[in-house]
Amino acid sequence: MQKEMRLEPKARGFHLVTDEVLRGLPELRNFRVGMLNLFLLHTSASLSINENADPTVRQDFESYFNKTVPEGAPYYRHNDEGPDDLPAHIKASLLGCSLNIPISNGRLRLGTWQGIYLCEHRDRGGPRRLVATISGE
Repeated sequence: MQKEMRLEPKARGFHLVTDEVLRGLPELRNFRVGMLNLFLLHTSASLSINENADPTVRQDFESYFNKTVPEGAPYYRHNDEGPDDLPAHIKASLLGCSLNIPISNGRLRLGTWQGIYLCEHRDRGGPRRLVATISGE
């Protein structure tokens, strides 16, 4: 099964979107065992799996990536869409645009403290699109 999903626009930062993804995939309950691949159709945002309980983890991720990949570095050449554009592309490449998550008995087989992050690297990224592909039985 494959479908495209739309995530609501988010502010710049790391956002827990597990519930939003699950709402978009009611078909998940039909799979006893399988894999979900989530693929983000953008080059300036990314996906990750990490801490789902303490929001300071997401704040610390944003701080770390902003320090590691700063805006306005003098060696950047690509700046057509503003100072956050090229750093957003670099951050997205570092984190990646897809996830593979096991499915067990109609549910995502995430660990107790794991959640799906949309990592929004632009100041105004807008809605983001995902392709969700489920393989299994």
